[in-house]
Amino acid sequence: MLSKLAAIEAKYSQIEAQLNTPETYADPNQVAKLNKEQAELQPLVETYRTYRSTQKAKAQAELLFSDPEMKELAQEEFKEAAARLALLEEQLQILLLPKDPNDDKNVIMEIRAGVGGEEAALFAHSLYRMYTMYAEGRGWKLEINSASETELGGLKEISFTIEGDGAYSRLKFESGVHRVQRVPETESGGRVHTSTATVAVLPEMETVDVQLDPADVEMQVFRSSGAGGQHVNKTSSAVRLIHKPTGIVVECQQERSQFQNRDKAMRLLASQLYEREQERVNSEVTSARRSQVGSGMRNERIRTYNFPQGRVTDHRIGLTVYKIDSVMDGNLDEFIDALAADDQAERLKNQQ
Repeated sequence: MLSKLAAIEAKYSQIEAQLNTPETYADPNQVAKLNKEQAELQPLVETYRTYRSTQKAKAQAELLFSDPEMKELAQEEFKEAAARLALLEEQLQILLLPKDPNDDKNVIMEIRAGVGGEEAALFAHSLYRMYTMYAEGRGWKLEINSASETELGGLKEISFTIEGDGAYSRLKFESGVHRVQRVPETESGGRVHTSTATVAVLPEMETVDVQLDPADVEMQVFRSSGAGGQHVNKTSSAVRLIHKPTGIVVECQQERSQFQNRDKAMRLLASQLYEREQERVNSEVTSARRSQVGSGMRNERIRTYNFPQGRVTDHRIGLTVYKIDSVMDGNLDEFIDALAADDQAERLKNQQ
């Protein structure tokens, strides 16, 4: 590990030297690339340098063991340095873990009402609101791709894109079946109902990221069913794409021009084809989305939102919090941080 870290530090120093050379700034693209590389390596290099200085402090303390006047103080410093080294070594192992290549990508999220009829659709809308508020809190941009609403304001399904730094790295843990336990507004007897909604999270892919032959794509246009006044009535700007080899269908109807909708729909299709390819590479039996969300049955839940008790439980890590209003208002970091830490621990275990 230490030889690998030394090589990384040498590369970091080389990048620093390049950025201190005036000639480098003649090429803005090169400067942007070097700045990005430097930013990615900085946490690892700084931790490694702290590790080395702590090693020196430990060695110096050990040299003083033979001095009767300094022995007690030296032993205390030695013990503290040893404890710091153990923590730093763990941090370095985490920082050296292979990075998910999709972590910096934008995400496409899809929410579908599952078991529970209208109440499931209303819960799907609640989840959409939760992710909207989470995105707003992090300064991310959210755009709806397509949506199917119910008469009571619920969502049968919705697809939307979130653009922002590290969006996929944070939201990828949200894939799966979400279960709600609450008294529906339409329930006169005050009985608690259990409903579900499924969430799928895909990294947004550009069409250049996957092999996508335009000849394999059939395009259909239709009139948008969303808000938009006279524009909606006069033009067929909404776009539906059908990928003939796989049967994947995507649509986008939120933009005002057919060209914009087609461009966005192509990215949606590329993302779904990427997921399909990942499934093939991993030799999974079912599609990537299905492996994420299951069938929507209650026993496949990843998280439960219990309104009468005011609690939210993530079943994957056994974490329960009693602040459901805060969670539904988009305060998800406590869950996402814990899930990310659990993922790191699992990957560290598999590396050993």
